[in-house]
Amino acid sequence: MDDKNTVGHGASKAPGSAADASSPHQSVSLLKSSLTVSLMTLISRCFGLARDMVIAYFFGAAAGADAFFLAFRIPNFFRRVFAEGAFSQAFVPVLTDYKTNKSEAEVRELVDKVAGTLGLTLLVVTVAGILGAKLVLSVFAAGFIYNNELEKLLLATDMLRLTFPYLLLISMTAFSGAVLNTFGRFAVPAFTPVLLNISLILCVFYLRPWLAEPVMALAWGVLIAGVAQLSFQVPFLASLKLLPRPKPAFRDPGVKRILILMLPAVIGASASQINLLVDTLLASFLETGSLSWLYYSDRLLELPLALFGIAIATVILPGLSKEHAEQSPENFSETLHWSIKLVLIFGIPASVALVLLSDELIATLFYQGEMTRRDLSMSGLALAAYGVGLLGHMLIKVLVTGYFSRQDMVTPVRFGIISLVTNLILSVILIWHLQHVGLALATSISAFINAGLLFRGLVRQKVLLRSSPDPVLIKVLISALLMGVCLYLITPDLELWLSKGFLPRLAIMLLICATGAITYAVALFALGIKIHRLVR
Repeated sequence: MDDKNTVGHGASKAPGSAADASSPHQSVSLLKSSLTVSLMTLISRCFGLARDMVIAYFFGAAAGADAFFLAFRIPNFFRRVFAEGAFSQAFVPVLTDYKTNKSEAEVRELVDKVAGTLGLTLLVVTVAGILGAKLVLSVFAAGFIYNNELEKLLLATDMLRLTFPYLLLISMTAFSGAVLNTFGRFAVPAFTPVLLNISLILCVFYLRPWLAEPVMALAWGVLIAGVAQLSFQVPFLASLKLLPRPKPAFRDPGVKRILILMLPAVIGASASQINLLVDTLLASFLETGSLSWLYYSDRLLELPLALFGIAIATVILPGLSKEHAEQSPENFSETLHWSIKLVLIFGIPASVALVLLSDELIATLFYQGEMTRRDLSMSGLALAAYGVGLLGHMLIKVLVTGYFSRQDMVTPVRFGIISLVTNLILSVILIWHLQHVGLALATSISAFINAGLLFRGLVRQKVLLRSSPDPVLIKVLISALLMGVCLYLITPDLELWLSKGFLPRLAIMLLICATGAITYAVALFALGIKIHRLVR
């Protein structure tokens, strides 16, 4: 049997799987895996931007768009917290342990029982969410009721009944992706989100004209996408001979171990998502358009976050889990340091670019059709506030793997609670004067607090063995400063920008970004940072 398809002993040596990080081959393997995930994620995010451009063109930031973004964010929140967040972080280390130390039959049995337990739980939650959609929205969209926006509330309720099943479908997709990632198949899960974007785009163009309420096409697009995404991963699980035969087994030792690990990880792994939900709840009290402004700006924030932060964290989690299982603290520490350096190298300039080019980025991608000049300005302000915290969000994604790969779920809970409380307090304070921008800024500040606590905890636990300031940080800051000056000098006046059509604006933006990237790369090289040597 081909090594990469082997389930039990010896499977950890499969090409592309997480093996010993001390070897040069594994450094290259991690780099290739990171690049693969980043490439697939880039494709997905490009389609995602196209999707959001279509939504902005046809629906702008009006009441219908606000209703959809709310109805989509609720199941998306639960998906990111319980499926891609807590579940994946708890499941991958346990599955890696089974894969390394147990037989093929035991690995398959674990997959079957986890699939059955997770699927049954999600089915119950989904049915409850559909039946209680109005009650759910009365909590998460209290502002609609307070502002007496009953039509928007009813529209969001109808949409939520269509979008809530996405929780079941995409969570099972995340389960499949976690299995594939553990066995070194990173490309398929990273590509799967493309199907959501394609579904939404097609529904806007072809289903929208047939509906009495055109914006409902977006809700149907979400439901169709969930079916397509889960179906897409089935053949790849079958190729690994791990297509599950669901068996609910809440008392199984492996399942119980995952559930125990999941409970604290719900907060520890997903503080940023809960912060976004707090933003959504508070934004429902603000003027119509606030939810849409936050959504469009958050989408641009997630592009570099997914390309670098999430991609790196996804790749290193199986490797860290294996290094912990093999009791290799030095290799464990070096892998974490490697990932932190890459986050600094890519995250800091991305943050600078989001802040300096916030209006221009919104104008390039979304200022068309139903999108107004005021929508542009309000979204741009939110993007700048979100951009400040990008590095914090990226560091969280990487640093939490240092805990979850060691099955330490308690420590991140404490830090997550501190971050959540901080975000809530800051949001309530800043919303009075800064409105929706205050919500975005509060999220950014709390992200850095969470990241700082996670880093300090790893140092105190002696997981990060070299805690002294790294000269890479200083060199990256200098290079990012030079890039920022360059961007400021070459970016044209916004009014001149808006006088151009979409394609000229896009061409100018690509040219500006390329110039900034070249400036940053040259500065790094001049200061002695060579990416290939860092990886090696």
